[in-house]
Amino acid sequence: MVNLAANLSMMFNEVDFMDRFKEASNQGFRSVEYLFPYDFSKDNILNELKESNLDQILFDLPAGDWDSGDRGLAADPNRINEFEDGVGLAIEFANSIKPINLTCLVGKVPSGVSDTEAQDTLIKNLTFAAHKLDEHGFQLLVEPINTVDIPGYWLSSTNKALEIIGSVNHSNIKLQYDIYHMQIMEGNIINTIKENLKIIGHMQLADNPGRHEPGTGELNYPKIFSEIDSMGYEGWIGCEYIPQKDTISGLNWASSYL
Repeated sequence: MVNLAANLSMMFNEVDFMDRFKEASNQGFRSVEYLFPYDFSKDNILNELKESNLDQILFDLPAGDWDSGDRGLAADPNRINEFEDGVGLAIEFANSIKPINLTCLVGKVPSGVSDTEAQDTLIKNLTFAAHKLDEHGFQLLVEPINTVDIPGYWLSSTNKALEIIGSVNHSNIKLQYDIYHMQIMEGNIINTIKENLKIIGHMQLADNPGRHEPGTGELNYPKIFSEIDSMGYEGWIGCEYIPQKDTISGLNWASSYL
């Protein structure tokens, strides 16, 4: 059975962030994910999770100054200390909120940094994060993202992500496979998932074009879900999409999965 998690960074934006937990639960979701918890109280988030009977599936490691255009720090050799401090902050929150996964956003690299230097930095940072998270019982995910929405994003293909994960060579790091991003970058969704199921620790979805809910674009999500289910995938699929109108009226596609 397909297990769907509400992404509270994109869904239920009709209400304040702390009210989205209850909204998600009221619509039948049993788990949630979001980008970052760091602007909020750990205790308040934990309380919302408990009151709404929700599991926390993941949130992201600190990714720099988001409002200024940062989309991750992990491949920037000038910000290794900042990355390591961010891992510590993420663990502090994770020890309270208890997610299953923490995702590393790789980000862009500044001009003058070669691909080799960026890759070496990324492997070093992911190795550090994997060991630290493993000590606390959390899994590390690394996610390739399309370069149409985020020009210059350094990690943008499944194969490159698998190469990096292999170089880290730690049992605690897996692939976060985002169907929307990879439809844009490479297609071949079902076969790619099937070929890499053992290394996929989490999936996310949105339709394309537009990054709206399933049924608004070109992807045949009933077929994709059926195939994923037949593969025996037991993890979660995060609904990381922008509702075309309001969140609740756009949830008809999910009724048979919630």
